Amino acid sequence: MANLSVIYYSATGHGATMAKRVGAAAEAAGAEVRIRQVAETRDPATFAGNPAWTAHYEATKDLPVATGDDIVWADAVIFGSPTRFGSVASQLRAFLDSLGGIWSEGKLADKVYSAFTSTNTLHGGQETTILSLYITLMHFGGIIVPPGYTDPLKYVDGNPYGASLTAEHGNISEFDGATNDALDHLAKRVVGIADRLS
Repeated sequence: MANLSVIYYSATGHGATMAKRVGAAAEAAGAEVRIRQVAETRDPATFAGNPAWTAHYEATKDLPVATGDDIVWADAVIFGSPTRFGSVASQLRAFLDSLGGIWSEGKLADKVYSAFTSTNTLHGGQETTILSLYITLMHFGGIIVPPGYTDPLKYVDGNPYGASLTAEHGNISEFDGATNDALDHLAKRVVGIADRLS
């Protein structure tokens, strides 16, 4: 049975909903799961004009935050981040940049890694966000496990690099079936490969 950490940053809640879906699918596939949010690095006053961001921050500020120990514990890690100008959000980037000590000890290597993301618009940088994250994970010595086109549902979802959502400022509780299917498939594939490697 694989240990899986789902480590994500979410400003307005889409990423948190995606992380919960991934975690539930991974548990159903037999994994022991930790879901951890990345700490908010922005002063709440700077996003006070964004009601969704403020509401999500207030609702989640007391949840456990990700640490390097969550990666050391895991056999596999699925990262999640909204897209920010074609790359991961600065909050996740800051978390990744804080891992130098355990990276230098080789504790990030030889783990299975994958990713999910969301944007507000179609073609909003989803693929470049995941691919740029994978560059960091290659520096870790990670084993990148993308979903590829390993299931017919990926021809509907259309993202072979990870799982992605086009939010369009929509209701986060009403993801379409293709997004949920893609998140479930990503989790099951990562857990299955991690089990085979261990």
